[in-house]
Amino acid sequence: MKLQRVNAMPKGKEIQLPASKSIANRALIIQALSKEEIVITNLSNARDTQTMLQLLQNEGQVKDVKDAGTTMRFLTAYYALQNDNFILQGTERMHQRPIGILVDALRNLGAQISYLGEEGYPPLEIHPFQPINACQELVIDSSISSQYISALLMVAPLLPNGLFFKLEGKTASKPYINMTLELMQQFGITLRHYENKIRVNPGRYSGGELRVENDWSAASYWYSFLILSDLEELFLPGLQENSLQGDAVIAAIATVFGIETSFDDEGATLKKVPKEFPTELKLNVQNCPDLAQTLAVLCGVTGVELHLDGIHSLRIKETDRVKALQTELARLNVEVEDFGESIKIYGKQIKELPKNLSITTYEDHRMAMSFAPLVNLGEIDIQHPEVVEKSYPKFWEELQKMI
Repeated sequence: MKLQRVNAMPKGKEIQLPASKSIANRALIIQALSKEEIVITNLSNARDTQTMLQLLQNEGQVKDVKDAGTTMRFLTAYYALQNDNFILQGTERMHQRPIGILVDALRNLGAQISYLGEEGYPPLEIHPFQPINACQELVIDSSISSQYISALLMVAPLLPNGLFFKLEGKTASKPYINMTLELMQQFGITLRHYENKIRVNPGRYSGGELRVENDWSAASYWYSFLILSDLEELFLPGLQENSLQGDAVIAAIATVFGIETSFDDEGATLKKVPKEFPTELKLNVQNCPDLAQTLAVLCGVTGVELHLDGIHSLRIKETDRVKALQTELARLNVEVEDFGESIKIYGKQIKELPKNLSITTYEDHRMAMSFAPLVNLGEIDIQHPEVVEKSYPKFWEELQKMI
């Protein structure tokens, strides 16, 4: 998709955001586990969430999650506790994403899971649950993916004695675990969370209603767009100041680029204030890894030297996001140095994009959307733009309003 700014003034200053798929996917699992009615409104139209919804409603035993990592992890735990046989599979890339930590933990609880391919990776075959002599305490490495922990947490109340967790290592994406715990408590589960320990009591999910808040990860691209544009203000409806989402931290980060965020009952208003950009910025994205690409691209073209720590989970996402950023930012002569646990982006002040700039997206929705705001600097070609269907199906429609 070739993008080029043609309007001196955009057609609109209000951006429609998708609902949070992180909240929606957790709510759908809790809904499926509950014996009472749970009504979910403002459900995300993201492909990941729609895939989860369809698989939970489909009575077939073969479950194809496509490229939805959260769906794979959550459904592995969900189906592991059912009294039936299932096969969980996905795309080629999904079969390269590790799941061994989750499978080992579930086996300790009585799950009967076998690998149909390489050990430690999908596809999986799941057999009826056998909680004989199952452990009541899990010691689990929480440094790889919070999705493993969330998957286990949501099924823990259904175990006869609940479950006690001890999380080892530096917990990845901690806000997503807190999101899971908050939603569980909202629907009647009693638990205790202290330091690196979580005690989930046995119980049943109660009924109720949940309106899913809009997505802060999606909002991050519009922060970047505003910073790079001539606009002074944008309105993003449906965002909450006291959000369950870790990516809401983008509002605080954006202040160093001169963006102030204010909230009312309708959403968030983003306004520019005069401010000189920093020459150097150090951030740890362990709790908000989905912001990494947005920040890397933004700093890459604004002359900011960005140090990003806590990036280990980026290597096992839809693509190896570190390598993808290195390759695509190199097209702008921006260097990304890889130090293993951190990366450094040597930003340059870029006023105009090079001619015939084409960005490869690697089947990764966030690669497409993080580079899209560069349309403010010139013409850009985003390859395979359809990848945004995964999380923000109307992204290009909203972008066209602004350019």
